Amino acid sequence: MSSVVNVVLPVFALILLGYLCRRSGRMGPTGASELNRFVVWLGLPALLFSVIATSTWEQLWQPGFIAVFAIGCLGVFAFTLGYRMLQKQPLVDASLDALGASYANTGYVGIPLCMLVLGDEALQPAMVASIVVVCVLFAIALACVESGIHAGQNVLRTLGKVSIALVRNPLVIAPMLGALWGASGLQLPVPLATLLKLLGAAAAPCALVSLGLFLAQPQPGGRVQGVWPLVGLKLVVQPLITWYLAFQVFELPTLWGYSALLLSALPTGTGPYMLAEFYGREGSRVSRVVLLSTLGSLITLSLILVLLPV
Repeated sequence: MSSVVNVVLPVFALILLGYLCRRSGRMGPTGASELNRFVVWLGLPALLFSVIATSTWEQLWQPGFIAVFAIGCLGVFAFTLGYRMLQKQPLVDASLDALGASYANTGYVGIPLCMLVLGDEALQPAMVASIVVVCVLFAIALACVESGIHAGQNVLRTLGKVSIALVRNPLVIAPMLGALWGASGLQLPVPLATLLKLLGAAAAPCALVSLGLFLAQPQPGGRVQGVWPLVGLKLVVQPLITWYLAFQVFELPTLWGYSALLLSALPTGTGPYMLAEFYGREGSRVSRVVLLSTLGSLITLSLILVLLPV
């Protein structure tokens, strides 16, 4: 149990520090947004670029891991989307709920957690999972939201809006540029490699503190329906699907199997909430899913770490 505490405590301590800084007024109401901008525009892109640019195709192309992780998150997304639409929810709101139930916080929590549990070599599966979440799951959700908003309009126009949104996302562009650099066979210049290393090292702690600042923001009042089912899908159903696929179907290597399970059990990231805010939709349910899944993951992740022979 002490090893679990040693692994989980530093991650959630950073989140708690951010929470306390906001609650005590040490950081203002724009702190979460500004720190998040640093992570999104500098820290994580630098980390993604450097890892992809310095990795070989054989290291990143893990079809078994990609299939296991993608089926888990996309399966939960599709189930939630279909169920919400059967309840006569608009496509936009159903898409946001589905994203909240399946959007693993791979960037903010997954990267530092995997590296703490499994070592530096676990950075690669964490990066691959981040690419799946950002480039595949988020893109599908974004396409669904845009389709709901522009229902009845020209399909090509909708596709154009989605493409523009993705092209402007630094978390999409950075790994693509890294892949191009890696394919060129060129070595990163020492000054550039050092710059990327410094920025990348700041990404995880800043992301965790930013998440704490976000969770400390005043939550919408009143009772919000349908929160706990989304939390249960994220923290229980998705890890169970991933565990079965990883160890019973695909029989992944130990590192990649454990990484897939840990990454699937992560709480919901802030992406769905930011998307709801961006499109001006009601974000109370998604924000509470982020909050409750983050708190609940302290228990579920601890249970997984107890069961894993690491």
